[in-house]
Amino acid sequence: MKIPKLVLIGAGPGDPELITLKAVKALKEAAVILYDALVNPELLDYAKPEAELIFVGKRKGCYAYAQDQIHELIVQRAYAKGLVVRLKGGDPFVFGRGSEEQEFALQHKLEVEVIPGISSSMAVPALQNIPLTQRGQAESFWVITGTTRDHRLSDDIRLAAKSNATVIVLMGTAKLDEIVTVFKAEGKHDLPVAIIQNGTRKDERVGIGTVQTIAEVYQNLKLGNPAIIVLGHVVAHRAKLQNLLQEQELSVQV
Repeated sequence: MKIPKLVLIGAGPGDPELITLKAVKALKEAAVILYDALVNPELLDYAKPEAELIFVGKRKGCYAYAQDQIHELIVQRAYAKGLVVRLKGGDPFVFGRGSEEQEFALQHKLEVEVIPGISSSMAVPALQNIPLTQRGQAESFWVITGTTRDHRLSDDIRLAAKSNATVIVLMGTAKLDEIVTVFKAEGKHDLPVAIIQNGTRKDERVGIGTVQTIAEVYQNLKLGNPAIIVLGHVVAHRAKLQNLLQEQELSVQV
């Protein structure tokens, strides 16, 4: 007898090697995998040949399935086939609507397991040598969605701009002009900013500037989505690290 079960998996920020062993094991056992747009397709290679793979991604307002339809798919496939994996970019509980799917599945008597993933909010800056906290610079960090459910800029941006914390904005490039306006109102024109597109992937691109200049940098480099925005003094640490790495390379060559 097939036990109807949902496993919510975080696929990580993009690099297919940044996924947990536990997640890989579940992918290999799944009868059905519902996967999002930001999931690296290489991860689907772990699926067994007979597994059903269903793309349910959302990008720029285009939906393969509405969220209610995804809920129904989870339940229908779980009762028909057993183990359903819901594969989400990053972590399923960081702007991934994982809790909604978890709740719906439990209401329909499915077993539910959560396998966390590495969030792009932490991994992408780290791999660009940008620490989110640093002694004397930032004692905390905010992770904020750039656009709310009703397509407005999150009010939390205004609260975060008043602090000394590092601010990471996900899905926020469409609101970049509004974001920098908020920080300028706090007198933070010279605050360092990084925009990282396709973080951890082979086609990763980076733009570095300040609150005053980052919109121009974004346009000149023709950056796009998916991208994250990092605002804070810690961004300046990246240049320092790059200089040290270059000095190290030169010393090895000599």
